[in-house]
Amino acid sequence: MARKPMIAGNWKMYKTAEEGAELAQGLGERIRLHWDDVDVVICPPFTALKSVSAAIGSGGPNIGLAAQNVHWEEKGAFTGEVSVPMLADLGCSWCIVGHSERRGMFGETDESVARKVRALLAAGIDPILCVGESLETRDSGATDSFVRGQVRAALEGIPADDAARVVIAYEPIWAIGTGLTPDAEAANDVCRAIRAMIGTLFGQSVAIQVRILYGGSAKPENLGQFMAEPNVDGALVGGAALDAASFSAMVETASLYL
Repeated sequence: MARKPMIAGNWKMYKTAEEGAELAQGLGERIRLHWDDVDVVICPPFTALKSVSAAIGSGGPNIGLAAQNVHWEEKGAFTGEVSVPMLADLGCSWCIVGHSERRGMFGETDESVARKVRALLAAGIDPILCVGESLETRDSGATDSFVRGQVRAALEGIPADDAARVVIAYEPIWAIGTGLTPDAEAANDVCRAIRAMIGTLFGQSVAIQVRILYGGSAKPENLGQFMAEPNVDGALVGGAALDAASFSAMVETASLYL
């Protein structure tokens, strides 16, 4: 079955509320022709979610809103955290979980990522689950087993219908922000291993539905190479997502692979 391409932009810790709304409006104007061909999602910081939600709200551009992180509890004494109901209240339909920067810098574990996945799914928000290996893991030849293990830890035991809603972003940690990228064929090999793990956990019908994105210095110049591979369905974009022209160019490229 054909999988609709997705381009998701992770703004990380960039853009104020006003700047975010301006960028969202600019994107809407540029990608209008491709709304039916590509699922476009933008992931502002928490402080810009409300203004960006308003900018892409009723009658505005057909762009999905995602948060970059979430806590698995609905409420409680968790200073500095944001809950799933809070995200839903702002209009979020997606949320990134398990990004390598969260795992590496802030100590997120497979267990905490799995809890977040379940909390989001229960509330009707679809996770963008990030997995990927370090340079040390890659050089040891353990990439496939490591990434498959991350997928299993995050998703094992959830209903198959829920699993089909999850988007998985393969982000080789050694490529994020470095300008280094694996060649497209190597990235596809890992994405194929991810899809095989989905098949093992939930069956082939779910495996062919799940979208797998490439993340890791994805940009307009190299996106087409990755999109041409059979197991790559789009990209989780970092730096290039902060510029309307660059990001819209990637949306346009993705539209060619519907």
